[in-house]
Amino acid sequence: MIRYCSIVLCIAVALLVGLGLVMLASTSAWVLQEGASPYSFVKKQAVMVVVGVVLAVVAARVPDAPLRKLWPWALAVVCVLLVMCLIPGLGVEIYGSKRWVKMPVVGSFQPSELARVIGVIALAGWFARWQTETRTFWRGFILPGMIIGLPIGLIAIETDVGSALSMSAACATVFFCAGTRLRFLIPVAVLGMSAAYLYVRHDPVRWTRIECWLDPENHKEDQGMQQWRALVAFGNGGPSGVGLGNGTQKFVGKLTFAHIDFIFPEIGEELGLPFTLGVVLCFVLIAVCGIGIASQAKTVFARLSAVGLTCMIVVPAMQNVAVTTACLPNDGLPLPFISYGGSSIVFALAAVGMLVGIHRRGLPEESPELVLGEQKRYAIRL
Repeated sequence: MIRYCSIVLCIAVALLVGLGLVMLASTSAWVLQEGASPYSFVKKQAVMVVVGVVLAVVAARVPDAPLRKLWPWALAVVCVLLVMCLIPGLGVEIYGSKRWVKMPVVGSFQPSELARVIGVIALAGWFARWQTETRTFWRGFILPGMIIGLPIGLIAIETDVGSALSMSAACATVFFCAGTRLRFLIPVAVLGMSAAYLYVRHDPVRWTRIECWLDPENHKEDQGMQQWRALVAFGNGGPSGVGLGNGTQKFVGKLTFAHIDFIFPEIGEELGLPFTLGVVLCFVLIAVCGIGIASQAKTVFARLSAVGLTCMIVVPAMQNVAVTTACLPNDGLPLPFISYGGSSIVFALAAVGMLVGIHRRGLPEESPELVLGEQKRYAIRL
């Protein structure tokens, strides 16, 4: 089974990407400006898919050695990009979040998507360098925590708390797999959750989201409208769905961001339970394949990279499904491979390419067959 992990991984990702393009064609036409093509979002997403596939092919062929050497420079570049999001004139603010930066060629770009990939590579490079000291307090916890804490803090300052939390969870998994002591991780996790609670409790906007999440029915006309409409969409679809293109919650004035953050409820409304469960199954397969790839990796760097990259894909998917089913408060994370978003799908596909490369380099080499010489028979004469 481990030998075929990359094949199963690519099939699951291809199914998710294909479903995403189909659902974008069904949901995005209702949010376009007047005069725009009804398939404008689909065309842009298709272009980004092609770019992501090309980047994935390149990433699959990049060996581990350059990544282990260049991760400090890559992390520095990512931190600079994250700081640029906060600079007026360079950063782009949308709905109160400063997550984007203007680039000369690519246009609006979301550095936090790149930061999640580079952050994993940075942690893997650090622990690969200090393999014998992963259980120490200084080099096994404090210094790597400072390294990854900088980009996570910058992402949180952009008010992209959902991405910061998902990145924190993925990096905590890398710490655990690297061998960091639990007596270091658990107190920091408790302090982090306490700090997050205090931050949310004293932030009126975010605390209102908590109240709306706890009682969505009484807030279905204000900030709880998205999650309430998402539940209505699931209810309208039922087990079999109302049919592709026949959903009603995607119309303007109902389920906002139905083509981005809340595309999963539209899958449930139009295609029904088999497709929603199929999406969950695809992410389960991605998680299983990622663990399989990590288990057969030959080096510590490759093993930790595979674990981190898998978490960077699966954890946001878990958050999105939990938010759209009202199991968690709204945090604004897209569903990987399905939601509309150029930066998201490009770097998610790049992460898949890196996983495929790690798997290819970790497969056991087949020993060459020995050429048999001529067979000779010997007989004993009596």
